Amino acid sequence: MEILHRAAPCRNVPVTFTLDLMGQKLSERELALYRAVDEVLHYIWDPIGVAGAPGARDEYYGYLPTVYGMVKDGREALEIARYLGEVAVEGMGLSPDAENDLKVAQTLVQWREAIGADEV
Repeated sequence: MEILHRAAPCRNVPVTFTLDLMGQKLSERELALYRAVDEVLHYIWDPIGVAGAPGARDEYYGYLPTVYGMVKDGREALEIARYLGEVAVEGMGLSPDAENDLKVAQTLVQWREAIGADEV
């Protein structure tokens, strides 16, 4: 499966996180982690509240490669949470929700551990 999403980088995350996926095939574990990150962003993080709208399933695809890269590369939950917060505040103009961002980031780290993506 080829990843076709384009990433939306923020100032504190190097663009190299977003380019590693373009055109590469993912292993079974990487694909499972990628899908988990997608689901968590859409259904749990969901800063603009579109999880219940079928037409908005791709709303956060622009951030997916960057967040996936951070999770796969073993970044700590706090760093991932900071990125999510930056996206929501600077990219979407929303109020900060650091507590939720950290909860989401911890969920992402738990998925990484459950899938065993650290071992890829």
